[in-house]
Amino acid sequence: MVAYSGGVDSAFLLERAHAVLGAHCLGVIADSPSLARAELSAALELARRIGARVDVVRTHEFANPEYLANTPDRCYFCKAELFGVMERLAAERGFPVLAYGENADDMRQVRPGRRAAEEFEVVAPLRDVGLGKEEIRVASRAVGLPTAEKPASPCLSSRIPHGTPVTLEALGRVERGEAALRDMGFRVFRVRDHGELARVELGPEEFGSYDDPAIREGIERALRAAGYGRVERDPNPYGAGRAP
Repeated sequence: MVAYSGGVDSAFLLERAHAVLGAHCLGVIADSPSLARAELSAALELARRIGARVDVVRTHEFANPEYLANTPDRCYFCKAELFGVMERLAAERGFPVLAYGENADDMRQVRPGRRAAEEFEVVAPLRDVGLGKEEIRVASRAVGLPTAEKPASPCLSSRIPHGTPVTLEALGRVERGEAALRDMGFRVFRVRDHGELARVELGPEEFGSYDDPAIREGIERALRAAGYGRVERDPNPYGAGRAP
């Protein structure tokens, strides 16, 4: 049973598991307010292309005050909730192993979700065979997965600074704002939610476009429509792994 989000790592893991195990593999997507609707739709469509079975399960981390407090270990509470749901489902369906998409590069980062995986004895096949992100992208191209070129796409809660409570209102602003920027053609970016203020991070290749008055006005108009009163660009280009 694979924890599947539609991202680079979990998509490759699901594809390989399905290729080897067929009907003895099941992907599980955690559906909660921190998952953008576009991401859910894309993940389900990709699973259909792969031919893998996927169940969408409702998780309830938003009922946990420790998750909502948004401390640096927020991801632990999210993963513990998911793995708990998966563990119960696996017992019902007869799946002996739970797996998730941690890769070898992730071992160089502090990842609170890893503690939850250890507690629930969730295996990480990509990590254990030494596959890093770029190797997974190369292998994904070889099997025709569109996620080979997909930018990192962590949950919406990651856009809220640690210590600032996670709220449905903030997640709604982020989701609407990022959908608008995606529709404008931006590919690598984040909308960081600071209440009234939206701080936009743009990838290195798109960073300079904000200096174009027309583009800047379009971004600001879109983010005001999403619910923000003020908009500014982060002074540094976006880099994966930065703290919110």
